[in-house]
Amino acid sequence: MGAYKYLEELWKKKQSDALRFLLRVRCWEYRQLPSLCRLTRPTRPEKARRLGYKRKQGFVIYRVRIRRGGRKKPVPKGIVYGKPKSQGVNQLKNQRSLRAIAEERAGRALGGLRVLSSYWVNQDGTYKYFEVILVDPAHNAIRGDPRINWITKPVHKHRELRGLTSAGKKARGLHGKGPRYTKNRPSRTAVWKRNQRLSLRRYR
Repeated sequence: MGAYKYLEELWKKKQSDALRFLLRVRCWEYRQLPSLCRLTRPTRPEKARRLGYKRKQGFVIYRVRIRRGGRKKPVPKGIVYGKPKSQGVNQLKNQRSLRAIAEERAGRALGGLRVLSSYWVNQDGTYKYFEVILVDPAHNAIRGDPRINWITKPVHKHRELRGLTSAGKKARGLHGKGPRYTKNRPSRTAVWKRNQRLSLRRYR
């Protein structure tokens, strides 16, 4: 087994004494730092490499801190005007994961970079911490690399805001399999729209 395989197996056993101690100490350190901070290297190199990270110019890692919990409805004084069905305020959950939100915050703060992917690194009672892999599309080391220069195209601007990253696709239900999975492609809205429309073709 290579070194990355050992690291992978170590991270699978998060309840082990070694990793519990490491996570506890690191979590204390993360709490002292700002909610968005740049790192010199990934905390989990084997995970970052699996998601496309390379230790070369043009690749950047940022750690993002996200507050845990559901999404309370943002209404003044808890008053929802409308039908009783939509009166709920407190026990509502977000449609997207906290990881997708972490990618979005990093992408908004660093508008010139492109979000490649992200992964979990730590959590405590209040926060979750994710590391986001970003790529500089203007860097020659990226533009000249045929494995990654697809991300320099204009169509990939702010892909994290449009649900095109792995976390965003998962929230859109695009990671499924099976016979009824066709109802999710190309998107749930597109399928619904297609089924609602009456198509009367000339030759039918």
